[in-house]
Amino acid sequence: MDLGLNPGLLGSDFAITAATLTLGVLAAARHGSHFPILLPRTKISSMESIAGFILAGGESRRMGTDKWRLVLDGQNFVERIANAISAVTPLRISPITVVGNLIDNDAAGTRTDLPIAPDVYPAWGALGGVHAALSACLAEWALVVACDFPFVTSELFVRLASIRDTFEAVAPIQSDQIPQPLCAFYRVRPCLQRAEQLIKSGERKPIALLQSVRTRWVPFSEIEDLAEAARFFDNINTPQDYHRIARERS
Repeated sequence: MDLGLNPGLLGSDFAITAATLTLGVLAAARHGSHFPILLPRTKISSMESIAGFILAGGESRRMGTDKWRLVLDGQNFVERIANAISAVTPLRISPITVVGNLIDNDAAGTRTDLPIAPDVYPAWGALGGVHAALSACLAEWALVVACDFPFVTSELFVRLASIRDTFEAVAPIQSDQIPQPLCAFYRVRPCLQRAEQLIKSGERKPIALLQSVRTRWVPFSEIEDLAEAARFFDNINTPQDYHRIARERS
């Protein structure tokens, strides 16, 4: 597979050494609802090198409602995914962050109290969401997961994190051989730089980012031994998808 590597972007491991930075505090309200406040950025040591991000900014046209609000086993999708991500992130330093310009966070009786990072490039699709996560990340690595993967597990993330080595990204390949850029680890410095370049060129697909940095592609055969592996990438896009999984869990 031609990954389109750019030698100028290939770098060695790096640790964040800058002094404490401050992320602007978001205090916006629309239609009477309030966004959670984005927490101040703090220095993250090399031993605490992963921060988690959940992409929830899609338009959800086929679902007809925000997918992150959907509930399964008593938790909304964001809560389920955050619980899984917490196995590889230092919550006391870097709370798991939801990415997207969420509107009416209190609507429909379902909300998230997690910090929110707004899109830097609104309405720029999945690559825009990955870029926003990388822009908000102070850790060396960002684990970026789409909100419509409610069956991902902590075991999956521990496995993927364990094989980062000197790569610039780690991305699983589904059982149908489709690479999955929205359940992947990204090394922030090289990936943010490349994502910015791609967006400015008009690119919108996150797979282009993985193809242009040094990515460790993880065949499904390397994760299929994990519990629930067959469901990791069961993407919930329509009401029919949601009703199907709800029936299966009842």
